[in-house]
Amino acid sequence: TAFQTQFVVGRAIGVGDPLPAATVRAAMLARANAMALGGAGVSPAVLDLLIAMLNRGVTPVVPRWGSIGAGDLGLLAHIALVVIGRGEAEFRGMTMPGFYALEQAGLAPVILGPKDGLALCNANALSAAIAALALRRARDVLALAERAATLSFEGYGANPAIFDPRLAEARPAAGQVAAAGRFRALLDGSSLAAPGAARSIQDALSFRCLSQVHGVAADALERAIAACELELNAAAENPLVMTDDREMLSSGNFHLGALSLTGDTLAMALAQVAAMQVGRIVKLMQAELTQLPRYLTPVGGASAGFVPTQKTAVALYGEVRRHANPAGLDQFAVSETVEDHSPQTPLVYDKLEDQLSALERLIALEMLVAAQAVDLRKPARLGASSATLHATIRGAVPALSEDRENGPDVERIRALFATL
Repeated sequence: TAFQTQFVVGRAIGVGDPLPAATVRAAMLARANAMALGGAGVSPAVLDLLIAMLNRGVTPVVPRWGSIGAGDLGLLAHIALVVIGRGEAEFRGMTMPGFYALEQAGLAPVILGPKDGLALCNANALSAAIAALALRRARDVLALAERAATLSFEGYGANPAIFDPRLAEARPAAGQVAAAGRFRALLDGSSLAAPGAARSIQDALSFRCLSQVHGVAADALERAIAACELELNAAAENPLVMTDDREMLSSGNFHLGALSLTGDTLAMALAQVAAMQVGRIVKLMQAELTQLPRYLTPVGGASAGFVPTQKTAVALYGEVRRHANPAGLDQFAVSETVEDHSPQTPLVYDKLEDQLSALERLIALEMLVAAQAVDLRKPARLGASSATLHATIRGAVPALSEDRENGPDVERIRALFATL
């Protein structure tokens, strides 16, 4: 018991602002799930208390930095501290000492038995939790990006023949067939499909290669999700307790190389999605390409219309691109050089969250510009998805009739995302 307690206390190395409560709760759930698989060698009372803390809303305070993705030992130790009545926890909106939070919730700390401290700390639960929450958000954001692209497609009057299933099946690259199908569904009912409706045979690549780029992004997302789900449901213990064989084996299953690599790949794929968004935003304001008023302003003259927002678009893209730089390549030898490799998994998905924040605003900006293009083009009929999106946007932001502050309009549209 003394050694297990010493183990927990000595490994609580986290620094920085506390992680969000939702992230810590997700990590607790992930750890409880992995313990329940067997292999951790944990005492039932420890697992029971971890679950009770979840159910009664006792959330340990866990600092942001201290894990390099080869086991989250140094941060999970802050959860373990509360299990033994130390550390800090949040309960009913207040931060307090861990023992007091347990007491307020009608719980009591446990006395650690053999391997309990190690079982609580030496796992990937925090990395997997951060990844799971980021990937869920990424799935929603990518779906919104496709809806924004479709609205731009309608405002531009682009040629939907590029989504012909025969084209996708002739070269079924990663995710392309499914992406082409999604864009066909989003455009279903649009007057663009009518014979002779298309304004050109070949549009700019930011319109013409939508299924190729979004297909790759969706494929990267699904690969990352698969890697994350594997970690959430694996007994990646070190050492692994095999009760049937009455044996314990040292393991390297705490190494999250696949989860790190797929997360970095997804971030790069999303940067390509963002680059296409900037391309469409700029082209929607070019009168020689759209046959619409320059800068999408109906009054002309000295009106700037939406052209100043091109700078915002490029600034947001720069932020998306900055967070596409791989994080999983940096490693140093620590622990007397025994631990000489690490995939930096928490950092990979932490920067993905930041990337998604910028991407959401870029999507909102594209929606703002695309809705104005639709208003000016006045297509005979929008696809059902675009019609709903356009009406929702116009319910929050009126069409541009004279120059006004466009920044707040972007934020208003982003606030709608939870309802779309």
